[in-house]
Parts: sequence; C-alpha cells; structure tokens
Amino acid sequence: MRSDLPLTVYFDASCPMCRSEILNIKAHDARGHLHLVDCSAPGFDDTAFRREGITRQEMMTRLHVRDHQGAWIKGAAAMELIYRTAGMQRMARLWKSHTLLSRMYPWIARNRQALSLTGIPLLFALWTRCALWRAYRRTRKCAGGNCSF
Repeated sequence: MRSDLPLTVYFDASCPMCRSEILNIKAHDARGHLHLVDCSAPGFDDTAFRREGITRQEMMTRLHVRDHQGAWIKGAAAMELIYRTAGMQRMARLWKSHTLLSRMYPWIARNRQALSLTGIPLLFALWTRCALWRAYRRTRKCAGGNCSF
C-alpha cells in the first residue's frame, strides 16, 4: 500500500495515550497526508460507515484508517501504515516486522485508558516537541529562500 497518499485516521481522542501518540505522529507528518478524525467526539456520526459494517463502537475499540480509495485498515496494520505515511519509517518497520506488537495490539487497545496513567502520553508529548523543534529549525534554515537540510 502506498504511503504517499492521504489517509483518514479515526481515533479515540478521549484516551490520553491514543491522543498523544496520534498527535505526535501528526507532528511528524510534514507532507500533510494524515487527516485526523476524533470518533469519541459527541457529534461524531457513523451513519455512512454502518452500511460497510463499521460502527463508532468498533472505531472506539481499535484504530481505523481509511485510505484514498475507501479501503479500511485496522489495528496494528493501521499503526504501521500511519507511521509509514508520516515518514516515520523506523516505527513503521517496528510495527510491521514485530509480530509481538501485532499480537499485543488487542491487549493495548483494551487497556489503553489504564496505560494512559503510566506516563506514556508524556513520552509522546516529548517526542512531539522534538519533532516540532526540528521542523522549526528546518524553516529557519529556509529563511530567505535558501533551503539546506
């Protein structure tokens, strides 16, 4: 699957760990290929998706991504695709090559609220700050029209 085309990411923003990880990934998405949708928002409407067998409750249970052709990618496979699309190749390879992560994903998804209390969101927040600082430095290098990365 191509990672240079836009994706719509349906995630649970009411979960601190989920929100911090997705926002971190979005901060790395220099090409702007990720469109984020909070499926936990009170106004979220899943009517259009129910015809395809996708409900809000299912989206709240595990991560869902919709590609530019309308195909659904879920769970650990969605994590790998999101990281790859954002240009985070090492993390994408980690999700793709380690069956342990794929096997652990259902447990992580079920226990995400409790895992949020462990400090994991703080790690993603620090990682996000680093990404934003790198982006800021890149834009400063391009001041005056001379870009040298």
